[in-house]
Amino acid sequence: MTSDVFHSDPLYQELERLLEPFGQTHLLRTWSQLTEGQRKQLAEQIRELDLALLQRLYEKRHQVVDVSALLERAAPPRAVRLGSDYQGIRLEEARAKGEQLLKEGRVAALLVAGGQGTRLGFPHPKGMFPIGPVSGHSLFQIHIEKILARSRKAGRPIPLALMTSPATHQETVTYLESHRRFGLSADDLYIFCQGTMPSLDANTGKILLAAPDSLALSPDGHGGMLAAVIRSGTLQQLRDRGIEYLFYFQVDNPLVDILGPEVIGYHVLSGSEMSTEVVAKQSPFDKVGNLVQVDDRLYVIEYSDLPREFAEKRASDGGLLLWAGSIGVHVINVDFLFRVADLADALPYHIALKKVDYYDPDRGYVRPTAPNAIKFEKFIFDLIPHAKNALAIEVDAATHFAPLKNAPGAEKDTPEHVRAQMVALHRSWLQANGAVVEDGVPVEISPLVALDAEDLRDRIPKNWRITEPIFLSPEFISTWTSSPQPATKTG
Repeated sequence: MTSDVFHSDPLYQELERLLEPFGQTHLLRTWSQLTEGQRKQLAEQIRELDLALLQRLYEKRHQVVDVSALLERAAPPRAVRLGSDYQGIRLEEARAKGEQLLKEGRVAALLVAGGQGTRLGFPHPKGMFPIGPVSGHSLFQIHIEKILARSRKAGRPIPLALMTSPATHQETVTYLESHRRFGLSADDLYIFCQGTMPSLDANTGKILLAAPDSLALSPDGHGGMLAAVIRSGTLQQLRDRGIEYLFYFQVDNPLVDILGPEVIGYHVLSGSEMSTEVVAKQSPFDKVGNLVQVDDRLYVIEYSDLPREFAEKRASDGGLLLWAGSIGVHVINVDFLFRVADLADALPYHIALKKVDYYDPDRGYVRPTAPNAIKFEKFIFDLIPHAKNALAIEVDAATHFAPLKNAPGAEKDTPEHVRAQMVALHRSWLQANGAVVEDGVPVEISPLVALDAEDLRDRIPKNWRITEPIFLSPEFISTWTSSPQPATKTG
């Protein structure tokens, strides 16, 4: 059907005027099939589009990111290395400062959780994935219980700002409410939703439809946090309750030391506006962002953009020159985010070629077998060059970084790998307190029981031999003394 049929439909005419200059009127080909409600939905989505921006992005799709000029001047980043002081700041001093800020109520957690578990074969928000190796607890529960544990240590509530996406928002809200937010007060949970970007046909630049009445939209990346946290009013609400610093992390890593006092302390004592946790790369081609320093600024270079000759460069001590791999954990000043608020729409979009299911008016629903579409995302690490005194803080990958990304059977970052890393960490805490854990026996410790080995001191039996899978929950800890064989109990 042509637009002539709808010459008297003001809504159709409005949309046609918007789309025609950019060659996107194909989005209206389904108009005759739609109900009034569906037409309104499609119209709302089209009105939200920045068509000029999409056209510019598509025209520049073949531009190769050339970071060679930047890397010619690159040096290892300003960093707190494991086991070393930083500019006279001792570990104990940093920890004390972080604990003080938490007790004063000046720090909040910010969790980005807009992703679905598609790659895991899990048709729900990734935060709902049951990752606990013994308990089966979800990522959301583990993260929230870590925040609650920090709150108890601080002697006051610590708020959580949680970013969802349109694809995960309602199910996330329903899930958390059905579990009473795992003990987190409703007054301490701020949920806000990130924006979206449409997928474009890679060959034509046409915007894809997901259904006759809906565009093929995807979350705009974790960099969309900046615009979303300000647009939603969440950042102002946090500032109003005295929050000055945000501990930012991503939902897929259950080993994050959420609100770790040492990291917060180093960030504040060094005068940094944005600090990032890094791990030492094991090979030049590890699939992590590379944190580098150029002049007085820090940058993250994506592994896919890093030329081989720079990836393999060595420092004078023989180690990798570009040793620091970013793991997506940051401490960020609230004032800094307000200062760069005008960059919310200026952070660069990163382009990825992906397989995207779509609706074709002539062929119906199409599931491609090869990448067919361009997706656009913003990354939060692109804020780092704008931050004063940006700082890298090294953490141990074995104890801080276990990203859950791939379905069982993949080479790495699978549920099996993540659970094994969690078990190894908790086993080490038990062994540090005199317990003997038999080989192959999975163990798990609730964050409400311990956040590190020190928290277990005097809380478990002396010379405890663990022979069966066990989950140390608060209930277990409160009852083990009444059992003559606590090793056989489960939480």
